[in-house]
Amino acid sequence: MTVDPRLARLSLNQRTTQRWSVAQAVDGCVRAGIPAIGLWREPVAEIGVPAAARLVTDAGLRVSSLCRGGFLTAADDAGRAAALADNRRAIDEAAALSAACLVLVVGGLPPGSRDLRGARQRVADALAELAPYAGERGVRLALEPLHPMYCADRAVLSTLGQALDLAEAFPAEQVGVVVDTFHVWWDPDVWRQIVRAGTRIASFQICDFLTPLPADVLLGRGMMGDGHIDFPPLRRAVQAAGYTGDVEVEIFNAEVWATDPDRVLATMIARYVDLVLTD
Repeated sequence: MTVDPRLARLSLNQRTTQRWSVAQAVDGCVRAGIPAIGLWREPVAEIGVPAAARLVTDAGLRVSSLCRGGFLTAADDAGRAAALADNRRAIDEAAALSAACLVLVVGGLPPGSRDLRGARQRVADALAELAPYAGERGVRLALEPLHPMYCADRAVLSTLGQALDLAEAFPAEQVGVVVDTFHVWWDPDVWRQIVRAGTRIASFQICDFLTPLPADVLLGRGMMGDGHIDFPPLRRAVQAAGYTGDVEVEIFNAEVWATDPDRVLATMIARYVDLVLTD
């Protein structure tokens, strides 16, 4: 596969082309000259991890991330045990896929709970069990802080600083962090935290922040240039911190998902070159 040097670090997160199977997404990356792909566990499970790994390897691509593990905040023993078991499976899958990291969305408050401090402590407790397991298998866990509007139901980590507070209890090769522009662009402290993160940055994901947000705020992620984020300063900061990995485009958006995926990739490449790489 011939790759434009400008695209050498570009990755397609599979969710951006929601309609595509693993095979279709891999083929789309090859046609578009995109050298990396971020995979999701559900479509991988449809064909099996070994088959997915072969598809990626045979195409000459690399796996920039596997999404996702996490949801570690259950308050009951059975829920915690189930979450740990599922995350161990996710770690094994990431190892088999040679993924650069396993993204962890840590989970929100359990139903009926208002104990935010307790939920965060349970994330820390779970990491203490999962990090050594991941390290033994050569997998890096990547804590992803989500925008505060998701704190109650998806992620009790809302800032990069909070994610680093947890990550720094473990070796950097075991636990890193995700810098996702959608989730961190608003944070006035993000610049200091990116410097602090340094080589703990395990993944750099990009998309734009749209307004007005749709009724389902999960789908408020837009194509670069359609929202409010100034991408080059964040890209420069992440690079200056020492990150040399892929730049993964991850978009949850009903309109994007309804668009022909090849057209989505063409737009993604053009916007990446014009709006992310350009200083």
